[in-house]
Amino acid sequence: MTFFDILLIGVGLSMDAFAVSMCQGVCMDRARWNHALLIAVFFGGFQALMPFLGYALGSTFASLVTIGPWIAFGVLLILGGKMVLDGIRDVQEKEALTLAGIGKLFLLAIATSIDALAVGISFSLQEGIVWSGAGTSIFFAVALIGTTTLILSFFGVLLGNRFGLRYKRRATVFGGVILIGIGIKILLESYGIFEQLLSRLLA
Repeated sequence: MTFFDILLIGVGLSMDAFAVSMCQGVCMDRARWNHALLIAVFFGGFQALMPFLGYALGSTFASLVTIGPWIAFGVLLILGGKMVLDGIRDVQEKEALTLAGIGKLFLLAIATSIDALAVGISFSLQEGIVWSGAGTSIFFAVALIGTTTLILSFFGVLLGNRFGLRYKRRATVFGGVILIGIGIKILLESYGIFEQLLSRLLA
């Protein structure tokens, strides 16, 4: 597996985290660099950790790949619903570094990295991904995936905040709808329904 192959995987895996990062930026009155970096570290860290765990334990985590999408759907549905209500009530999140804010980031990071766990399991079934020796190191692969997500998530927060500052309530409601949509997408993908619908639309 080449550098470019893994980079494409990293970009694909980071799209949900990028969208959720934008939603976090929308909620802020003013995006600070340390807040954006914290969010990026959470998403990038989990996006690297999950494929590593999947690779290390292989098929042991297969059952979690089945249950995980439902967990992700539930988390994103609850947090997205709260975001919609906050937008309707014009409630703005002013501080991203509170204990509650960190707990929410933890849940969002797990929810958006479930698919990375499945990728890690698939890596364990490939001869080209190795611990050491000839082939692509799993440490390099997960580092590249995590770094890609970290960078995109960081800029996602800043972009989302700029959008949110202009439109405030509507942006917050829209961000909540996006979170719910991502949860539905993750659930449909786990059953192969999303790919079927996409192929029919593109046919």
